[in-house]
Amino acid sequence: MPTKPVPEYSESTIRILKGLEPVKQRPGMYTRTDNPLHVIQEVIDNAADEALAGFGKKIRVTLHADGSVSVEDDGRGIPHGLHPEENVPVLELVFARLHAGGKFDKGAGGAYSFSGGLHGVGVSVTNALATRMQVQSFRDGAVASMEFAGGDVAQALALREPQEGERRRGTTVRVWPDARYFESPQIPVAELVHVLRSKAVLTRRRKRRRAGSTRAACATTWSRACPRMPSCRCSRARAMPRRTTTTLPRARARSGCWPSPKTAIRCARATST
Repeated sequence: MPTKPVPEYSESTIRILKGLEPVKQRPGMYTRTDNPLHVIQEVIDNAADEALAGFGKKIRVTLHADGSVSVEDDGRGIPHGLHPEENVPVLELVFARLHAGGKFDKGAGGAYSFSGGLHGVGVSVTNALATRMQVQSFRDGAVASMEFAGGDVAQALALREPQEGERRRGTTVRVWPDARYFESPQIPVAELVHVLRSKAVLTRRRKRRRAGSTRAACATTWSRACPRMPSCRCSRARAMPRRTTTTLPRARARSGCWPSPKTAIRCARATST
């Protein structure tokens, strides 16, 4: 009976994973793999951090018919110039390299005194586990854009002037999660809504502490173009009528149901490019 060959174990069998390859090889070490919610939440965390730092007031999350998700904020916009040491556009470092970001230095002069998420790992993990990612940064009188595919740069940094009526600052990230890395490619909408409400509550409370106020009113706009969108069960809010866009009545912020700052989520019926 022939003997089974013994696997070789030598210097040449040691592999060194570079770039985002570790994430692709072992995604479960970096994120939840039951569905793409966690990788989308990492993008939302970045937008929420701008609000926590006092530079953003609105976050819009859009679920597109093609399975992609876009997150928009009105914060400072991600810097898009060349990094002084790496000589690579900062947008590329933030989205395509692990452990690169502006949230490590919490001391004086740092970009953030408080932040959530995975601190320089999260959004690059999102990029690694996506078939496609589009990024736009509105900053310094310019619109910087990049596109990635499977974590790699597919479209190099491009700059243009803002068009008439276009916002002057903020960041937009659109992600197409790669179904190969998740047990289910569907994003649980109810959990996503819960994440957004929780982020808004925490952001509001931190802003109130910073401002020294004791009371605040809140109003949140929820667009319900998608029939799967859950409605609010708060007894202090009126029943949500079934129409495309609903603006809820103002309520005391301590109710915790419709928090401020304004957060919007919508499901787009038509596929957009």
